[in-house]
Amino acid sequence: MPAITVISAGAMGSAIAKRLVQSGCTVYTNLDNRSPAAHQRALDAGMINLPFESLLSKSNFILSIVPPGEAFAFAQKIRNTLGAHSGSALPLRAFVDCNAVNPETVKRIGGLFSGTPVGFIDAGIVGTPPREGWDPTFYACSEPGAQDVLEEFAALSQYGLKVSLLKGEGAGIGDASSLKLCESMMKKGSIGLFMTMMLTAHRSSPATANALMKELSISQPALMSRLIQTVPEGIPKAYRFVAEMEGLADFVGGGEADVFMGFARVFERVAGSLQGDGVDVETLRRGVEQALELQGTSK
Repeated sequence: MPAITVISAGAMGSAIAKRLVQSGCTVYTNLDNRSPAAHQRALDAGMINLPFESLLSKSNFILSIVPPGEAFAFAQKIRNTLGAHSGSALPLRAFVDCNAVNPETVKRIGGLFSGTPVGFIDAGIVGTPPREGWDPTFYACSEPGAQDVLEEFAALSQYGLKVSLLKGEGAGIGDASSLKLCESMMKKGSIGLFMTMMLTAHRSSPATANALMKELSISQPALMSRLIQTVPEGIPKAYRFVAEMEGLADFVGGGEADVFMGFARVFERVAGSLQGDGVDVETLRRGVEQALELQGTSK
């Protein structure tokens, strides 16, 4: 059975680890400096906590599922630890970057493992964490000539991962991340748009915010349903979305990038509110509550 390291034990990482453990895999992690909540998630998922230096000698694959702003630093830490194992036979087949970072960053991460016995896989996770009856898709690619390790990763499909390989003309490192970012333009960009709309309406006046929700319930019921679902999910994740939107801006480039830098600032504002006075977060939550009430009365 494969042995896999998953870093970190966040909502996505722990859910993926649980799926792998349920299918018979051994899943390792490292919980140094992690919160009690992360420790509990790892315990619930069946993850085994090891010292960081031991992960490389125990694992066939390392899955990096960290906040986008931490992706390169984590890969660098793994690469440095790999250097300490120089001359040792390791079971580690590949480092798999599963983070929402721009393709240029992914290529830099892949470059860290160039010339080493450890392969590199660019994998974009599209979808929410695994749950009963649902699995996100790992879109994966690697450099030309690395098909063997890519096929080995794809074989994890028999252990609960839904893997789709990106092959064909021009396929290479950066493409899975590009796909993930393009999908995020719609999904997380819409959350940023909803938050911007709600906060701006409330800045005008609470009456404006109330009237806006009433209008949406009449003219845009499908969009209001998506707002109700995604804004509450986005509030605690806003801090993660900052770096992701900045990465999107770099990816898109040109004047169009300003859209995503604007969303980055909105998420930064919401994350700051969550850690600070809570005023903006309360505005968003009240707006969602009103939308729910309006949705109920319209049925």
